[in-house]
Amino acid sequence: MIIITGGAGFIGSNLARHLEAQEKIYISDWIENKEKNISATLKRNVFKPEKLYDFLNLNLSKIKIIIHFGAITSTTETNAKKIIKNNLELSKFLWDWCTKNKTRFIYASSAATYGNGEHGFKDADSLMYLNKLKPLNLYGWSKHLFDHYVLSNCKNKCPPQWVGLKFFNVYGPHEFHKGEMRSIVCKLYEKISSGEQVNLFKSHNVNYPDGGQLRDFIYVKDIIKIIEWFLDNPKKNGIFNLGSGNARSFEEVANQVYQNCNIEKSIKYIPTPKKIRDQYQYFTEASIKKLRFEGYKKPFYNLEDGIKDYIQNFLLKIK
Repeated sequence: MIIITGGAGFIGSNLARHLEAQEKIYISDWIENKEKNISATLKRNVFKPEKLYDFLNLNLSKIKIIIHFGAITSTTETNAKKIIKNNLELSKFLWDWCTKNKTRFIYASSAATYGNGEHGFKDADSLMYLNKLKPLNLYGWSKHLFDHYVLSNCKNKCPPQWVGLKFFNVYGPHEFHKGEMRSIVCKLYEKISSGEQVNLFKSHNVNYPDGGQLRDFIYVKDIIKIIEWFLDNPKKNGIFNLGSGNARSFEEVANQVYQNCNIEKSIKYIPTPKKIRDQYQYFTEASIKKLRFEGYKKPFYNLEDGIKDYIQNFLLKIK
């Protein structure tokens, strides 16, 4: 049995769909606005997060691994108590539970832990390096603090396998429920396919052209392959970046969406809002040397192929 917290969400539901033919999957999540993400068979195995503690204790001997993706993922959330309870305290509880009960544990960290990137994007299992990082929002801080908790405890008491996944800019099927937190690929597709003009931010940094701000975009299908690799390699432990390792610009993303929608490009550059301008990141790019060194050899979708697959094989089919 595998438990996926947040298993009705974006990445969690893609993983659950992929694994359900191989494993008994149970999902801890609220599914009111995520019904379409869950297959008919999996809906019978969904329970609300407030029932998690009881479920764990009732099924102790059956649980093979906990994959913990459940969290408040909004980068604009300002309720600190809510963030601490849902993102930090729950994660600590599950770490301690898995340690005590010798259960494997995989959890979602985030590239938001790197802050403005001034100290690079290194997935080093080092408290010294971690202490240099300064996330830019409460969400990033909650993930950062749990990474710190993990590295402070992993050498003494820890689950038999523990893996932290620092997701970069993930895009792909089953993300509509995320609202404003949807990927830029999804947002641009909705605008472009509806005949609306695309707005991209002007650059306020002389090193980048308008629309030339860079992000590490990774297709969710690659995320699922990597997680499956960790499931098949239970002796692999650590915090790992999950990005493509190849930063691309927002304009390149827009160009690919226009091309796959077969619509003539129309882009307007607008000023970056002043309230976020000082914290705006112009560059993110995952270092994936550690993942490769540990033995993950599969190639990644490039931006062109990933967007094409997403639009042609999913978005165009749900109109």
